[in-house]
Amino acid sequence: MIFRTLIILAILLAIDVYVFQGCRLLFRNTAPALFRIFSIVYWTVTVLSVTVILTGLFVDWHEWPKAIRTYSFALIFISYFSKLFIVLFLVIDDVFRVFRWVAAKFFDESSAPTAGVSPGVSRYEFLVKLGAFSGAVPFVALIIGMIKGKYAYQTRKIPFKVAGLPDSFERFRIVQLSDIHTGSFMDGEPLAKAVRMVNELKPDVIFFTGDLVNDLHHELMPYKSILSGLKAPYGVFSILGNHDYGDYYRWPDKASKEENLQALIRSHGEMGWDILLDEHRYIEKNGDRITLFGVQNWSARMNFARYGNLSKAVEGAEFSSFNVLLSHDPSHWRAEVLNQYPKIQLTLSGHTHGFQFGVDIPGFRWSPVQYMYKEWADLYSENDQHLYVNRGLGFIGYPGRVGILPEITVFDLQKG
Repeated sequence: MIFRTLIILAILLAIDVYVFQGCRLLFRNTAPALFRIFSIVYWTVTVLSVTVILTGLFVDWHEWPKAIRTYSFALIFISYFSKLFIVLFLVIDDVFRVFRWVAAKFFDESSAPTAGVSPGVSRYEFLVKLGAFSGAVPFVALIIGMIKGKYAYQTRKIPFKVAGLPDSFERFRIVQLSDIHTGSFMDGEPLAKAVRMVNELKPDVIFFTGDLVNDLHHELMPYKSILSGLKAPYGVFSILGNHDYGDYYRWPDKASKEENLQALIRSHGEMGWDILLDEHRYIEKNGDRITLFGVQNWSARMNFARYGNLSKAVEGAEFSSFNVLLSHDPSHWRAEVLNQYPKIQLTLSGHTHGFQFGVDIPGFRWSPVQYMYKEWADLYSENDQHLYVNRGLGFIGYPGRVGILPEITVFDLQKG
């Protein structure tokens, strides 16, 4: 752990030195006092970042005051994420210099780059300024995302057609929530606002698709009464997500971890939520019914746990004309559901958060998470089966949202 942390610190310090040397050019024609102010601010942020990381080696960050923990990590993330854009442009210039040096050595000594060659300096200055601008854009955007984006809840209404849908379920309304991450909230008002928004939609049933906490069951306690206010005549059904198992916390022993999980499972029931642990339920209305399956976390990506067992959830179940699966990780859909369970028409997932950063406008959607997950936000369809990936209601790590806003999803069932 210590060795890995020191490696990370070495990389971050290398980035800092590299970027600082490039940024010196921006102050070449300014007053020396201005450059001193920049230098003090720049290296103060670096010292604070290193201090936070080193402190984490000796004091478990879960025990830090929430505000200090959250905004310390935000400072590190925003600072280095923005610097990576500057690094990109500096590397481009260095690559050009290497190619020119090699070409000069083998083809024409007179073309070798020197410190006083104006074309090289001109290009370098241009790239540094372009890099600084490119780094400033995400820096400002991430700050705004912390202030305005994280609680900007969006309601997305999805008319969903189902072939052979029973008459009783025409216009039946499903509301999906996912990835609340109660451990990231500073107070209860934003969650109370979300609960009001959901109840005002008058859902027939509510599905929650995992990650109620970040690590520990007691993160839920301040917000338990608020989330108990979610109401739907046909119930609130839930599953677990990868964070709910406490896999990212250093437990003193296995028994403590298991006790934490069981306490969280009990809390679902105490809030009036029916948690499905590789199980199925029937939702009945006027003699008709739909079948609901819920599995524990199941991921096709090996860096995430695979606790779920869909075959166990399906065992003994009677499929209806409409069958729904709650599975936290969207990679489950392509890896298993599509190939082996053709009767499951709709899978509801979350997990990705849309990376909490990207572009999400009609006709165009982009996020870094798409390079890790083929299905990462919105509706996907294949062979009469469908997957919806909710963008998540909460946040983790970076305390904000840029472009990919928190989501409440509404499905109004219609006959196909």
